[in-house]
Amino acid sequence: MMNFNNTILLGILVIFSSCINKGNQTKKPNIIYIYTDQQHARMMSCAGNNWLKTPAMDYLAENGIRFTRAYTTNPVCSPARISMMTGRFPGEFKDVNGEVVTGNIEAMKVEKISEKVEQTHLAAWLKKADYQLVYGGKQHLPDPIDPEKLGFNVISENERSDLAKEASTYIRNNQEKPYFMIVSLINPHDICYMAIRDFASTDQEKLLLKIGELELATLDSALKRPKGITEEEFFNHYVPPLPPNFEPQKDEPRAIEALVEERNFRKLAREQYTEQDWRLHRWAYCRLTEVVNAQIQIILDALKETGQEENTMVIFSSDHGDMDASHRLEHKSLLYEESANIPFIVMWKGQIAEGRVDSTHLVSNGLDFLPTVTDYAGIKGSADPRGLSLRPIIENPNANWRKMLGVESEVGRMVVHEDGYKYVKYYGEDSVEQLFDLNIDPYETTHFTNEAKYEDVKGSMQREFEEVWFP
Repeated sequence: MMNFNNTILLGILVIFSSCINKGNQTKKPNIIYIYTDQQHARMMSCAGNNWLKTPAMDYLAENGIRFTRAYTTNPVCSPARISMMTGRFPGEFKDVNGEVVTGNIEAMKVEKISEKVEQTHLAAWLKKADYQLVYGGKQHLPDPIDPEKLGFNVISENERSDLAKEASTYIRNNQEKPYFMIVSLINPHDICYMAIRDFASTDQEKLLLKIGELELATLDSALKRPKGITEEEFFNHYVPPLPPNFEPQKDEPRAIEALVEERNFRKLAREQYTEQDWRLHRWAYCRLTEVVNAQIQIILDALKETGQEENTMVIFSSDHGDMDASHRLEHKSLLYEESANIPFIVMWKGQIAEGRVDSTHLVSNGLDFLPTVTDYAGIKGSADPRGLSLRPIIENPNANWRKMLGVESEVGRMVVHEDGYKYVKYYGEDSVEQLFDLNIDPYETTHFTNEAKYEDVKGSMQREFEEVWFP
């Protein structure tokens, strides 16, 4: 029989153990955001792509939640990055000439932000949550949203392996306070240089090549073929085939053609690349994605080797995708899935579900990122009220969620529906509207705008477009 003193001791131990467990559950996690450049959602082996191997990305998916219906706020570099830092649509900002931000040129000419944005951007909230702020890699942000000015400790301006090593070093040095780290890696963005080099004719394009020695060298490495095989074997067994939507979409809007014509290399690539050229483009895109995957592995190894996986939330995404030969296009900026649908994975080992694939909930990596991060940091941060913390659907796949989501671009705007529909309204002289059904035609080879059976769907999405997302 247990004596009185032992009973008291046992009670103290139970209370002490309970306090420890409670403390572990409420401790703020470190948060690392790994952000690649120009990677569409299908560019991972865990997404079913058999033409590349991405073990680091796959590890995140196997030990976390992969959201397949995640979208950028705007499928081009700088506008998407403005969203990442502010939690707002880039279209809320204006450049020095009063032009609304839709592309890189306007985004980089933003000279000031409002007092409200200054008080509610990502860094402002995380400072209130007492986080150390760390940034490394590509920025491509206007001066008022420069990471250092917002309070980030910039550990590296390198965008490649050196950045991954610097991030790894930071992780390995134990921090007293929780930290929030953005690791902004450049690849597979180097794929941009293939068409630029093949068709450079303007002074701007020639300048890009002159200052892009490292980018071109990385691209050349990606274009290398395996040794000891014939060209026939290479194309029959190694090189990705043309995508199912290789040909331009039926009734392609004039706004898309106009965008292509703005950049000479895009126009000539579309007109002059052979099918073999396009397949080589896809081959290099795969290899460049494997390059950035290897850099991500360095970061994951640091977490694993220091035993920090269970106190660190890792979020992985990309600023936008690449057209990847779909519709005979490369580069980004369009509202097609290849350009706008991006990877989004959340891993926090031991704290959230492992190996879950969420193909239902619509996620905005621009609007939802800020409220999600601040929620897990212990503070209810908000910017655009339409942005939502993902915590409810991370912790409960049946939680209530939005039915539709808006996306901006240089060519127009769209609303996507949880049931697989897309309503797009293009800019330009013709101001075309289109309705897509991804259930029937996931590659957007045609549209269903004028079919009677879609009349109600189109009407509800028009109202959502005009009343909720783009009034």
